[in-house]
Amino acid sequence: MQAIYQAGTFTLGGRTVRRLGYGAMQLAGPGVFGPPRDRDAALAVLREAVAAGVNHIDTSDFYGPHVTNQIIREALAPYPGDLVIVTKIGAMRGDDASWTPAFGADQLERAVHDNLRNLGLEALDVVNLRIMFDVHGPAEGSIAAPLQVLADLQRQGLVRHIGLSNVTPTQVAEGRGIAEIVCVQNQYNLAHREDDALIDALARDGIAYVPFFPLGGFSPLQSTALSDVAARLQATPMQVALAWLLRRAPNILLIPGTSSVAHLRENLAAASLALPDEVMADLEGIGAQSGL
Repeated sequence: MQAIYQAGTFTLGGRTVRRLGYGAMQLAGPGVFGPPRDRDAALAVLREAVAAGVNHIDTSDFYGPHVTNQIIREALAPYPGDLVIVTKIGAMRGDDASWTPAFGADQLERAVHDNLRNLGLEALDVVNLRIMFDVHGPAEGSIAAPLQVLADLQRQGLVRHIGLSNVTPTQVAEGRGIAEIVCVQNQYNLAHREDDALIDALARDGIAYVPFFPLGGFSPLQSTALSDVAARLQATPMQVALAWLLRRAPNILLIPGTSSVAHLRENLAAASLALPDEVMADLEGIGAQSGL
């Protein structure tokens, strides 16, 4: 059995996906902008991921922009029947590689059509509405107007399911009053635990939680406790961080990203890493430590 199958499965938009997936953000160039340094390597990573059992890929047409989705299409189309591709809208890239909110109705509709065209799809499996009131993290404010636009696109058949990204619990509740929400995608990892209560609430309702930056993102997790646990288990710190997330809650779906086949294999191997109770206890304190 390949390691990924040991992570189990969860339902995402009515489809069963393996809990260890793949995030495609790093397939674009430096700063998630422009083409990759090695396009053949990017294609190889995607093909290796699917061959290893990954059937949940996270992407966006503002990665590049357009670059990542075009690489996914080149690497994987025609797509395997069990593959769920999740994308997101709500932002755009400036010529200077800046990240800019794009909440207008025309902008959101254009983003959906850009994703459809570049992925080569007639309908998008799941579209996350990324809220950009603050580019650095969730910030309060009504999400009703942009979410209504996405719900209208769903009614037109262009979008099958809707998720939310970079949101507060209040916004999740507001969103669930407007449309069925199948997933929430926020920053969360061993060191950033603000969503603990939200994860548990979503789990009770069967809604997936997809942490972005599960390994710390552009500032990789560093902790003596994490390194010590990894050494005891003969694993890498990043494998331990992923295994902790898998055990943290059954509705957590992981999308670690990489542009390296070797790193991809290392990430997927985390599915077979068992964390004893005493190890979980050691890891629990990491989020409270300063300097992470």
